Amino acid sequence: MQTLTNRAQPVDRRPMTFWEKLYLPAIAKGMGITFSHIFKKKATVSYPEEKRPFSPVFRGLHVLNRDEEGRERCTACGLCAVACPAEAITMEAAERKTGEEHLYREEKYAARYEINMLRCIFCGFCEEACPKEAIYMTETFAPSNFQRKGFIYGKDDLLIPDPKHPITVTKKD
Repeated sequence: MQTLTNRAQPVDRRPMTFWEKLYLPAIAKGMGITFSHIFKKKATVSYPEEKRPFSPVFRGLHVLNRDEEGRERCTACGLCAVACPAEAITMEAAERKTGEEHLYREEKYAARYEINMLRCIFCGFCEEACPKEAIYMTETFAPSNFQRKGFIYGKDDLLIPDPKHPITVTKKD
């Protein structure tokens, strides 16, 4: 039978010499490689003190964007959910009621929008599929959590805060 590639090499079956039996040349070669790594630049980063530079194409956590007037850009078209190969995005659409024009830019909006970060593979297809540029991926890592439900981000977790209506934090008694 003929091989598919010409990379096959016959196995050398001649007996080992005295020096090869002692393994001294092999040990010296291994020590030489080890000592050469001492003088090379370290790949380790002291994390809290030093930050590693990100690649310009790094894709991190998702964010739902707002328009210039502070209204939600998402129109619940569902293209991001269809484009997601991991099926990590779920949404429910709703109709805008009268008096809500300052909240939603289109007549249809996402009443419920969730991303399961345990299923997400950070491919960026949702960002590319969105015609309204409502979703984009930041340079932020997904934080660790002890429970699975902490990785399911809802609309309130993903939406950028409205700059015109700042959130006031009140202390609990």
